[in-house]
Amino acid sequence: MKSMERELHCPVCTEMVKQPIILPCQHSVCLLCAAEVLIQRGYPAPDLPPEPNSPAASPNTRSPRGARRPPPKTTDRLDRVLRPGFGTYPGRRRKDMSPAPMLFPCPSCHKEVELGERGLTNCLRNLTLERIVERYRHTVSLGSVAIMCGFCKAPQSLEATKGCADCRSNFCNECFKLYHPWGTLRSQHEHILPTNNFRPKVLTCLEHEQERLLWYCRSCQRLLCPVCKLHRVHHGHKVAPIAQACQALKDKITKEINYILANQDTVKAQITQLESAITHMELNSALAREQLSQSVRELGASLVERQGALTLALEGARLRRGEALSAQVSERRGLQEHGGLMAYTQELLKETDQPCFVQAARITHNRLVKAIENLQCFSLSADPSFRHFHMDASREVKLISSMGYIRAPLAPVIDTQRTLAYDQLFLCWRLPQDSAPAWHFSVEFQRRMGLTEAGWGGEVRSPNAPLVWQRLEEVGGTSAVIDRLEMDSVYVLRVKGSNKAGFGEYSEEVYLHTPPAPGETHTQTQSYHPILC
Repeated sequence: MKSMERELHCPVCTEMVKQPIILPCQHSVCLLCAAEVLIQRGYPAPDLPPEPNSPAASPNTRSPRGARRPPPKTTDRLDRVLRPGFGTYPGRRRKDMSPAPMLFPCPSCHKEVELGERGLTNCLRNLTLERIVERYRHTVSLGSVAIMCGFCKAPQSLEATKGCADCRSNFCNECFKLYHPWGTLRSQHEHILPTNNFRPKVLTCLEHEQERLLWYCRSCQRLLCPVCKLHRVHHGHKVAPIAQACQALKDKITKEINYILANQDTVKAQITQLESAITHMELNSALAREQLSQSVRELGASLVERQGALTLALEGARLRRGEALSAQVSERRGLQEHGGLMAYTQELLKETDQPCFVQAARITHNRLVKAIENLQCFSLSADPSFRHFHMDASREVKLISSMGYIRAPLAPVIDTQRTLAYDQLFLCWRLPQDSAPAWHFSVEFQRRMGLTEAGWGGEVRSPNAPLVWQRLEEVGGTSAVIDRLEMDSVYVLRVKGSNKAGFGEYSEEVYLHTPPAPGETHTQTQSYHPILC
């Protein structure tokens, strides 16, 4: 019983359901919760019956222990829901005579359920769920406050032991005997366990309040009263007595429960398989994490190694250029030390004997010409800028930023314009633009029934017989040719790509029809054209 508690919770308030109603989507919610949801969406406050918290008895009844206690005040939540004029339709005036059908957001199936123009009054109460909740409350202790007798005076009030479904009140043993004397009609009332939530004894039709629901329309999947059964809307529908529908549904549910109970070993095996899958998943995740760390370490080691090589090249260039420039500096400093040559030359110019001057000045002239050439043709012997050593790593940074796990190829797209069937099958496909590349493809095909035999023709296959796929493994391109086919048959083909991450999803299946054998007459004039889907 304890494991059943979550089945008894309202999906809106997440507490035990109270006065649950069945929505058109067959899910159940508390009546007040449903009303509050509609009010929050801007619909007017629905006309709800007051919550049965007080015992229903005639005003002149009196307890042998004193006067009746006054009925409890309506709770704030119910008062807020029942307050007249609270909320308006979105985009409508409150006094519109033809309101639009209400849409209720079901919290269980997350769909917008149409309640109709009557709103929540179109929804039947889930009396079965109420009975289950009552049994659960009396079986499992929920720590709730004891239900007191509604006919005892406050100082001597006793805990209620019985509830009367007809009087809709709770009684202690003494009060129950007093108000249900033996031999009267009240003694035939149905007594139940004490409760603060009395429900109707039977379901009645929402349109015909005095009529009981005695029929079930299988076509509409609705409960019908005898008057609703005669409506034209149910003409030609499969209508069954409620007892027959109840028994049929009970038989189905019993079979389903028995099947589930009989396959508990299968469920345990599946749980074991799932737990093993979780263990393997965690192990494989750790291995993948270690592989990721190893790849990053290898990438870092390669970067460090490459950095060392580039640093050595840069240092070698620096040394060579430094030596060349230092040699040039030494040469320039040598020009500054030619002061003696200049003085010697000036004294040489004072020579008046021409033959002697020419003989002595030829070597000095050559030295002066060389010094002038060095002054006029000065240039640095090495480039100090190192502009050729600038490294652009933007492409590599972009590659590192785009690093990710390998994805399997997406489902290929069949090229219907180039896919044909003659004496061979020509299948062409392409990968979507955002798909990961594929190393190779796997083409699978199988023969279905032909046109001239059973149905389509061909061998009559048992509905439970497995369909065997034949394969062309490791197809390198984006097309394939399949031969050795049977004539006048329908073949179904599909293809999937593969890379280091494994196989991707299958493409949509394509149906191709081979032509009839030579000499056969066939009513299908389009037999040479493919049947694509």
